[in-house]
Amino acid sequence: MLRIHEVRLELHDKKEEIPVKIAKKLHIREKDILEWRIVRESVDARNKNSIKKTYTVDFKVKDPESILKKNKSIKPAEDITAYPEKELSENLAKEAMKNRPLIVGFGPCGMFAALYLARKGYCPAVLERGRKIEQRIKDVEAFWEKGVLIPESNVQFGEGGAGAFSDGKLNSGIKHSYRTRFVLEELVKHGAPEEILYKQNPHVGTDILRKVVVSVREEIISLGGAFYFESCMTGFGTENDSLVFAEINGKDHLPAEVMVAAPGHSARDTFKMFKDSGLEMSAKAFSIGARIEHPQELIDISQYGSKEAADILGAADYKLSYKCSNGRGVYTFCMCPGGYVVASASEEGGVVTNGMSYHSRDGRNANSALLVSVEPEDFDSDDPLAGIEFQRKWEQAAFIAGGRNYCAPAQKIGDFLQGVPSEGPGEVQPEYRPGVKWTDISPCLPAFAVSAMKEAIPKFGKKIKGFDMPDGILTAVETRSSSPVRIIRDEDLQTKVKGIFPAGEGAGYAGGIMSAAVDGIRVAEKICSLWAPPLQEE
Repeated sequence: MLRIHEVRLELHDKKEEIPVKIAKKLHIREKDILEWRIVRESVDARNKNSIKKTYTVDFKVKDPESILKKNKSIKPAEDITAYPEKELSENLAKEAMKNRPLIVGFGPCGMFAALYLARKGYCPAVLERGRKIEQRIKDVEAFWEKGVLIPESNVQFGEGGAGAFSDGKLNSGIKHSYRTRFVLEELVKHGAPEEILYKQNPHVGTDILRKVVVSVREEIISLGGAFYFESCMTGFGTENDSLVFAEINGKDHLPAEVMVAAPGHSARDTFKMFKDSGLEMSAKAFSIGARIEHPQELIDISQYGSKEAADILGAADYKLSYKCSNGRGVYTFCMCPGGYVVASASEEGGVVTNGMSYHSRDGRNANSALLVSVEPEDFDSDDPLAGIEFQRKWEQAAFIAGGRNYCAPAQKIGDFLQGVPSEGPGEVQPEYRPGVKWTDISPCLPAFAVSAMKEAIPKFGKKIKGFDMPDGILTAVETRSSSPVRIIRDEDLQTKVKGIFPAGEGAGYAGGIMSAAVDGIRVAEKICSLWAPPLQEE
């Protein structure tokens, strides 16, 4: 397999022209290209009058060595390399487990750890504190419509994790290419669109993700796995510093010597239980801010120059960052083109915002988290769980400011910059359900975050025309961009209690769907290198 970069097409060109372009670049015949696949598609919109689509492509020829040799004589030579495909680990240990491994949490990390282990014959048991996705959808919709929160079944907790109610973005800065490819291919196999295999910023959409989750669950069950819903791990037992069982819902015990702990970033009671049980943990940096909304058409025109280009390329996104004079970093995160700001609380008495979009991304507004960095030094405590209390403080402030009914405090951008409360919307209508209360959001945020956001927004307006539009909306408060804690693991990816493998975003080792899924695979591979599958089902 050969890999070539910088294959460029015009805005209106079809993908089928890619082999023609490759053949022309390498001075070979098109029929010499036996097969090809897109590895990456990106958009170069620096010149709005001549937008280009740029591709990295893997392709096969009969004699790859001759192509590489011939390419060296081309002036200038093309960026082409041999690309050996690496597969996931096949290393199985000889000593068998006595019991099936436990997967705690069925978000992206737990899902892929369970899928990998099921494929290898380990028949994992999945413990999920929330409900099946089918019931969870109904619970979340009821919360958005009526403001009735179910603490164990919401945007944070339940089958699919927080990722099931998101934009489903799969972009990540991690380098594990063969693992990321595995994740993408499995998502496609279970119902995600094939384009995620090559898009520069791939996304699935919450509507498709929910179906993917069910399909993965069904495969794991077909391979001998078991699921326990509404089953919260409340403790564990040890002998000689090794895991021997997990406690479920404060009463039941499941024997196990291996457990993947992937509880998600909002499992505050689980973190406390781990701390009280003596596991090593540390406070971790995260971010705080608000959701910012603009008309999607404004973003499309700013990024692509025309609505026509957005009709071809899809709703435009953005990614911005700025270093403030107070030393804080301000950045946009989890940008949702054509999306919705959603109520994401998991505790009574707190308001949490997040972003979500469907695969079509055809909503009227664009939204993104506008976040300011928070460091452990801001907590005024050495407690590893101090970040949770920091989050809770501002979530509760937002709950009070929103009217104590899970409506969220909201403010127009112009009013926020001037420091005056808003009395109602302007051109942009908020998407947040169950509703917003127009006010001043500043009391819902630490002072350093308010000043940093006020400094950054006009700067971002110079990068994206209209970003600082007075009628844009800020909805508070966004606190759950990542976990505020890290559960310490060693080189074998275990805690000091052998057999417990902290993994994913909640454990502090990931920051999104893709990186969480990859960490789940990495942990599963390590488990396979230490134990063979159980000889028989428990």
